[in-house]
Amino acid sequence: MKLAKYLKPYKLFAILTPLAMCGEVIGDLLQPIFMSQIVDDGVLGKNMDIIIASGVLMILFLIIGGGCGIAASAFGGIASQSFARDLRVDAFKKVMGLSFQQTDKFTTGSLVTRLTTDITAVQQMVEFMLRGVVRDLLLFFGGIIMMLTLNVKFGLILVIALPIEIVIMIMILKKANPFFTIVAGKLDNVNSVVQENVTGARVVKAYVRESYEQERFDTANTELMQSNLRVATLTAILQPMLMIILNISVVAVIMIGGLQVEAQEMHVGEVMAAITYLTQVLHGVMMLSMMFQTAARAAASAKRINEILETEPVIVSGESTGQFSQRGAVSFKNVSFSYPGTIGRPVIENLSLDIKPGESIAILGATGSGKSSLVNLIPRFYDPTEGSVSVDGTDVKEFSLDELRRKVGIVLQKSELFSGSVKDNLIWGDKNASDEDIQNAASIAQADEFIQKMPDAYKNRIAEKGASLSGGQKQRLSIARAVLKKPEILILDDSTSALDLSTESKLRAQLDEQMDNTTLIIIAQRIASVKTCDRIAVLDHGRLCGCDTHENLLKSCSVYKDIYDSQVKTTGGEI
Repeated sequence: MKLAKYLKPYKLFAILTPLAMCGEVIGDLLQPIFMSQIVDDGVLGKNMDIIIASGVLMILFLIIGGGCGIAASAFGGIASQSFARDLRVDAFKKVMGLSFQQTDKFTTGSLVTRLTTDITAVQQMVEFMLRGVVRDLLLFFGGIIMMLTLNVKFGLILVIALPIEIVIMIMILKKANPFFTIVAGKLDNVNSVVQENVTGARVVKAYVRESYEQERFDTANTELMQSNLRVATLTAILQPMLMIILNISVVAVIMIGGLQVEAQEMHVGEVMAAITYLTQVLHGVMMLSMMFQTAARAAASAKRINEILETEPVIVSGESTGQFSQRGAVSFKNVSFSYPGTIGRPVIENLSLDIKPGESIAILGATGSGKSSLVNLIPRFYDPTEGSVSVDGTDVKEFSLDELRRKVGIVLQKSELFSGSVKDNLIWGDKNASDEDIQNAASIAQADEFIQKMPDAYKNRIAEKGASLSGGQKQRLSIARAVLKKPEILILDDSTSALDLSTESKLRAQLDEQMDNTTLIIIAQRIASVKTCDRIAVLDHGRLCGCDTHENLLKSCSVYKDIYDSQVKTTGGEI
């Protein structure tokens, strides 16, 4: 089992668990002997001393066995829970290191299932292996030995009953095992639907699609129920069939024992002990059948967990963390890029562009022209299909990912905030920032004013994903978070779309004044937002068709002129 290495740090507890379990099982195996003595020599022999002595021994071994059982539970719990914790940590680290294309391949719902339900299934299997398997095997073999010491003829019952139980168990579990993987997939679907509807609740309500989404969830949930029912139906057949064999075997012991007692070859207490041992043996088989079910479920889960752990990140960190003569320079050299798994024309095609340190440059173009795709290559959210991207004169592939992304502050189209206070969200930019630095960053982003109006100002709680804020407020907090980072390169990916022109103008003025040494890359739809930038790069179907000042582009770039004219007509005057 590839995941067994996560148990090695806790091997002491893993060893102590079955040892303690041996003590509990020995206590259980001795109880029928004491009971036999009480019945045969004490009750039937009318000897109170034997009854008392045997009773005291029963209680003593019961206490010892119980103590060993408690210790086994504690040791097994420590080992299995610690195993699950370490496995979950490594799996989460691996997920955090996956590229966007890899997380899209797994889907969010599936990743959540693998890090929760699947790891829990494997953890339960580890605990069962440490405790349950040892207990059941010892009861199984110990019960057979003790039963045969009472009367060899009882072996005939075991020879008939055990093969029947084992054959039934194998046949049913063989049919049930494939369904465990199917159930896991159906659970992924349910989690995906829930995740989409929780995060997109406003859109669902806005389009009055509650009924449709309820039907979609009901479909996924029904499929999960049906898959679980198939497994439950097969396993439900197993227990009653094993119980029937157990009860028939008990009747057979009573019949054979009765004949032996009548022939004065056995005592009544020994027959009672034989029934108890038979029950322990066959019950051990039943518990082992449950172990095989747990193992089958855990095997399916382990396979899904290993798929994550064995997935190597597409974006591999470099090693360079040194000092560079340039700070904030960006260069694209003959860059082409296509999203993984797509065919046809590249999103970006043979593009070359040099951005100077401290320069403010805007990127304009029609929807789908490759603007966001281009800037996503700078922090290596994706790597170019062809060509190279350099920061500070060094290919981004040579940087360690941490060092590269420390240089870059990026505010995405969709503002992502997290549950917590305003300050908690802002210090993502710099966890050691002072209150003065936080307020200054918020002022630059034009966020301080509305933050101060909140009941608890910077300590005010934000709902999950910023649900308690407007779109413009979320954008300004996201910009403040990036500003607080004090990056060499600040990328605003259409992140002011919810701001009015006046607020956006004040924001740009503050950025120019307070962060004049920072390279500023702005993706925007409105020319009015970026006409004062040092240069404006115009993209058309992934190609750079112009890069100059606003005035020069109006004269030299027909694509830019068309965008300008369309916005003049829309606004009814000069932009």
